[in-house]
Amino acid sequence: MVNFGKVLASDQLEEWKEYYINYKMMKKKVKQYVQQTQDGGRNHEQVLKEFSRMLDEQIEKVVLFLLTQQGHLASRLEKLGQQRAILTEHSDISQVSQVREAYRQVGLDLVKLLRFVDMNATGIRKILKKFDKRFGYRFTDYYVSTRANHPYSQLQPIFKQVGIVAVAGALTRNLASLQDHQGSFISIYDHPSITLKDPVIEQINNSVQKLTHSTTFLTFLGQHAMIIPEDVQTSSEDLVDDQSYHFMSLMLNLVNTFLYMVNTYIIVPTADDYSVSLGAAATVCGVIIGSMAVAQVFSSVYFSAWSNRSYFRPLVFSSIMLFSGNVLYALAYDLNSLTVLILGRLLCGLGSARAVNRRYISDCVPLKIRLKASAGFVSASALGMACGPALAGLLQTEFKIYAVTFNQNTLPGWIMSLAWVGNLIWLWISFKEPDHFAKENAVNTQSSDSGHGRNDNLEGGLAQPLLTEAKERQGENADNNENDPKESHKAATSIAAAYRLLTPSVKVQLLIYFMLKFAMEILLSESSVVTTFYFNWSTSTVAIFLAVLGLTVLPVNVIVGSYITNLFQDRQILVASEIMVLIGIASSFHFGSSYCVAQYVVSALITFVFAEVLEGVNLSLLSRVMSSRLSRGTYNGGLLSTEAGTLARVAADMTITTAGYLGQSQLLNATLLPSLVICVASIAATFGTYNTLY
Repeated sequence: MVNFGKVLASDQLEEWKEYYINYKMMKKKVKQYVQQTQDGGRNHEQVLKEFSRMLDEQIEKVVLFLLTQQGHLASRLEKLGQQRAILTEHSDISQVSQVREAYRQVGLDLVKLLRFVDMNATGIRKILKKFDKRFGYRFTDYYVSTRANHPYSQLQPIFKQVGIVAVAGALTRNLASLQDHQGSFISIYDHPSITLKDPVIEQINNSVQKLTHSTTFLTFLGQHAMIIPEDVQTSSEDLVDDQSYHFMSLMLNLVNTFLYMVNTYIIVPTADDYSVSLGAAATVCGVIIGSMAVAQVFSSVYFSAWSNRSYFRPLVFSSIMLFSGNVLYALAYDLNSLTVLILGRLLCGLGSARAVNRRYISDCVPLKIRLKASAGFVSASALGMACGPALAGLLQTEFKIYAVTFNQNTLPGWIMSLAWVGNLIWLWISFKEPDHFAKENAVNTQSSDSGHGRNDNLEGGLAQPLLTEAKERQGENADNNENDPKESHKAATSIAAAYRLLTPSVKVQLLIYFMLKFAMEILLSESSVVTTFYFNWSTSTVAIFLAVLGLTVLPVNVIVGSYITNLFQDRQILVASEIMVLIGIASSFHFGSSYCVAQYVVSALITFVFAEVLEGVNLSLLSRVMSSRLSRGTYNGGLLSTEAGTLARVAADMTITTAGYLGQSQLLNATLLPSLVICVASIAATFGTYNTLY
């Protein structure tokens, strides 16, 4: 793997060579600083001052050249504007093409300047990360905050590109005004919905989009889904082009995500009644709900491995398993068999294709819309979570067709089985396997014919990354592992190998993820039993309550992703959210002789809402601190986080069933106590690794 220093040397423009940051020199300086501090020749304060001064000088060199080039481009645009004004006055349409080409040439030069800024911004980020890693000191936090917020900031022109964006706006506006050969000129400002179809403008927009990769709602949701990493690929590194991208296949993956979440939560309001009707205790609902999560622990692994070779086949298998599981779930009532009921939920869990859905977005969706697709994944999950209980609330009826009973317990199974049949038919008709699988299958066939093993080809790199990582991220690791670069990028080949790659900060983030999923599952799964016991709520009331909780997901993510993350660091939001979850759990306990609806609802809202905030920030941090070796292969970071969350759900549902032996009067406090203990432990662990989270 070529490291960033070599990429910078090979990609930089020869005529601008002296104006790039001297990454190679700064890298050597960092090594010298490490040696000098170890030998006692310099203390950390001296090193920080000298490194800051050196970096300031490098950034100043880049910024001054950038301003000079912006001035040249602005001057050329001003002259072209005068020519365009003359054309407008005299309606000389014959000269329009010539002026348009001149504008496009300015655009091509702007793309070169954007690439210049991109290379230098990447170099600055990388040298700061390298300094932090070598010294174990979060200098980046201090340096960026002091330089970016200063009135005379020189980081703003590089990382915010205000001047460059203004030039791009002027260029786009003038090209748009020349688009109509009949002289009916338009303005992009008066008609913001108009998209200018020009290849040069598209190049500029793609470059600006990459440069302005800051905390936005879509980015926040993308990291929430564990699809979008902190460093985004450049357009040249994106393996998916617009021609190979298939919109309907993406929609089918999002529909699969939505239906699976509906399938998960549609039984929650009635699971306790169903278990009672089969002769079991109401708290056995924990086993019924949790059995789906138990199966998902295993299905996540084989679906992750299967998606190395195909997307269509695992999605078909998922639909078949979920159809079969829902039919068994519905038939269990007439068969009067709790075993069949649980078997049906196990089959549903074995059909969990969320690993495939994530993988498809990261591998098969073009970079320019990947953030939107990732946000769609999270939105589909949230919508399914809300629609499941809401749909259950509408199924309050009972009738028979021949010997088959249709009531509030069985209808969720029948409705979902029909939904999965429809999904399977749509999938069979409309899904298109990505082009790179067809090419790889052809290579595998040729290799097999010539005597080479299929497994060798697969291990040789046919698997695409689950968490999309840029080559620049891999290049950074190449810088840090110069002695054995191949080994440093080898994907984990087992759960044990993946576990060995987990640093303390990653382990803490996985613990936090376990904690929040445990707390949310306790809240949701026992809601029907608890509210029936204390408040005598009907199934419809429970369904409405759970639907309202689910509907808070997207508004909360909008607020956090668009506003809160721009005001505070992720680690600050992380700690605050953990504390609020702790408050929500603590306020849910039943003390005294009475327990009112207001206490339960308010504490549930606090717990659920801040657990949602915590989940987004937690996964965002997890994507940053996790090793790049966990970005690809079967045993990747997305799989580890999914397994942590699934195990938490299993543990929570088993806790509910176990606590049921104490009686329904003790169920609430008995299930909240483990949540409280795990939450306190996660807060303590967070403070222990706080300085490593950035």
